[in-house]
Amino acid sequence: MRVRFNFGSVTLDAEILATPTARAIMAALPLEGSALTWGEEVYFDIAVKVAREKDARAIVKPGEIAYWPEGHAIAIGFGRTPISKGDETRLASPCNIWAKALGDVKMLARVKAGSKVVVSAVD
Repeated sequence: MRVRFNFGSVTLDAEILATPTARAIMAALPLEGSALTWGEEVYFDIAVKVAREKDARAIVKPGEIAYWPEGHAIAIGFGRTPISKGDETRLASPCNIWAKALGDVKMLARVKAGSKVVVSAVD
């Protein structure tokens, strides 16, 4: 299964992982939000509430799509954030990894805060 993030000028497809978070998000699609940026991260609030999974982590690889339980948001890190050490991609706190990007996440640098984002399932 796949999902598409449409930020208007930028779209990103991702492959869904077999996790409780992925199932909850997929059941709620389509989702809409307003993009926010934090360093080299794009995130947006969603109306899905899921607990932190046991393998949640703050340091992610660019291309891993995360759900931030504390903020009820999807977070896509594609480089350094204000709290990164070295070249790591460090999110604000441990997040559930629920999908993997199929394209180059560096293009998310073009997403501006306030951009509308639509998340939908892809056949």
